[in-house]
Amino acid sequence: MSIYGCLIFLGSFLLFLVQPMIAKRILPWFGGSAAVWATCLVFFQTALLAGYAYADWTSRFLRPKRQAALHIALLAASLLLLPIIPNVYWKPSGGENPSLRILVLLAATVGLPYLLLATTSPLVQTWFARRYRQATPYRLFALSNLASLLALLSFPFAVEPWIASTAQLKVWSALFAAFVLLCAGTAYLGVRGKPGIECGHAQESASSPPVPPPAASRRLLWLALAAMSSFMLLAVTNHICRDVAAIPFLWIAPLALYLLSFILCFDHPRWYARPVFLVLTAAALPTLAWFSDSLNLRTILFFFGLGLFVICMFCHGELSRLKPDPRHLTIYYLMIAIGGALGGILVGFGAPYLLPGYFELQIGLVACGLLLLLRTRSFGWWATIVAIAVMGATGWFSKNAIDYQLAGTQVMMRNFYSALRIYEARYPVPWRSLVHGGIMHGGELLDPAMHLRPTGYYGPTCGVGRMLSVLPDAPRRVGVIGLGPGGIAAFARKGDVFRFYEIDPQVIDLAYKQFYFLTESPAKIEVELGDGRLLLEREPSQQFDVLVMDAFSGESIPVHMLTREAMATFMRHLKPGGVLAFQATNRYVDIEPVIACLAEEYGLTAVLVSDFVGEGDGANYWLCSTDQILMTSNKALLDNEAIRSVARPVKPRPGFRIWTDDFSNLFDVLAIAHPRH
Repeated sequence: MSIYGCLIFLGSFLLFLVQPMIAKRILPWFGGSAAVWATCLVFFQTALLAGYAYADWTSRFLRPKRQAALHIALLAASLLLLPIIPNVYWKPSGGENPSLRILVLLAATVGLPYLLLATTSPLVQTWFARRYRQATPYRLFALSNLASLLALLSFPFAVEPWIASTAQLKVWSALFAAFVLLCAGTAYLGVRGKPGIECGHAQESASSPPVPPPAASRRLLWLALAAMSSFMLLAVTNHICRDVAAIPFLWIAPLALYLLSFILCFDHPRWYARPVFLVLTAAALPTLAWFSDSLNLRTILFFFGLGLFVICMFCHGELSRLKPDPRHLTIYYLMIAIGGALGGILVGFGAPYLLPGYFELQIGLVACGLLLLLRTRSFGWWATIVAIAVMGATGWFSKNAIDYQLAGTQVMMRNFYSALRIYEARYPVPWRSLVHGGIMHGGELLDPAMHLRPTGYYGPTCGVGRMLSVLPDAPRRVGVIGLGPGGIAAFARKGDVFRFYEIDPQVIDLAYKQFYFLTESPAKIEVELGDGRLLLEREPSQQFDVLVMDAFSGESIPVHMLTREAMATFMRHLKPGGVLAFQATNRYVDIEPVIACLAEEYGLTAVLVSDFVGEGDGANYWLCSTDQILMTSNKALLDNEAIRSVARPVKPRPGFRIWTDDFSNLFDVLAIAHPRH
């Protein structure tokens, strides 16, 4: 018993530890988007499905010795892929489909090792059931999920803050090699000299009455319950991350709750008190629909964390109640894996390309209400009426949340990077803005005489505006990472060159078609498609007077723009005495300590300019309060009265570790962990 438990524990631990490791490693290559994690989850769930299908097929159609031989051969082949460090060849150049590239990258880097780890739980449970005929293997499934949960929790607290990314992957590769030896040895010893095991299927049917396979309707119900929990896992994760940051901690917390529900439901029936969780699910669905348009991080984390756990307990508790005889456990796990992959694909691939906005959460809540209705019919007519009322309330609140997104929207579109919409208002002044997820990214006054008036985060008294106003009158060369509607071009003068770098092609399209900043600017405007840092790495020195980092106020924080290596790239593109400007306005993330470390290392002076705009003042309707950091070796520029009078020095936080391409810890700058002053 112990060897099987150890093998399942190690395999499941490695299976889930590698997920945040590899996802964080490639996250910067694809713009830091929250969709990177969703795409990775689709790969992991699909590979899990393939692993369960492999376990089911080999258990049903191969004799134990042949199954062991095949598995040992694949384990040996997987060692050739170690260590699982992604090659820089996979960095995108700007025009590729990011979802497809991520899938191919993961398949080439970690595909076979992950597939074999995915087979471990169902396959080893099958080996255990053959060897110990009277024992039940389902508690090993709970052990598998416990190991997975421990792996996830260890990453943000014991791995990410202390171990560099490359070292993480090397250590994981060494542990996987140990797993290969243990698994191959267990497979070999399990069939060696064991005639009872060698003819397992024949003896099984001779010693016990045949058990008919589960009906198709039962299999579909397994699939639907698994798909629902997976769908809600990704939908809630996207909802949490879309306006905060693609932080491993915020990936892991929902996934940990998902796994905890698996552990409880498959450990013992007492944990799933069915009437209690049916009532809690009925309460959770309309509650989550009601709060689905909230931007309060604490509210989102509390209600959606608790709600996701309740929904997963409902789905996995019902799955546990419907589990078959152990002789059919591989098809049971296969249907669970198919459902998990289906739910992931619908959110990770379907939603960004089929839905114009972030509507999958509302769709999932209504679908879960339908599933609740199906599972409560046996309680009588009164339960059916309550379930219908729950569906109605959930549908109504979901509709209101979607209407809130659509109100005032003239254009709405979505892709891998985010959902974009053009919002127009007529009061107190005619105004058009670009909304990215739930964050307003600047806008424009519609009065033709005011098209080029500074607005949004780039008002006349913001840090960047003040800095541009005190530069010499000679033509200026300005680089900007992050386009938005192009509002910073309002500061352009004839003879200037403003060169923008934008990763999202839809942003470029909207900036030209819906706004006037680029088309009416007196400066020469250049727009490059692709990740700003990757493009700058490939370009000759641009000799910018100013390089503005306008990529930190939106849906996800591009960590790779805040590392020592990124800083070296940016400095190469600055003129001597040039200025790096960081848009540091963000609800949830404080990048000031990161920038302070970089400034100290490069011997630069950094100051923060906070530009507060009173809310509710019609005269300031088109302006936003901002925090912007200016970094330069040109102290005379910072001593200018226009800047010195409003700036404060940026100082490193004691004990804060500088970020590199190999190390970063976004949780350490999350506002809920370190509230901003």
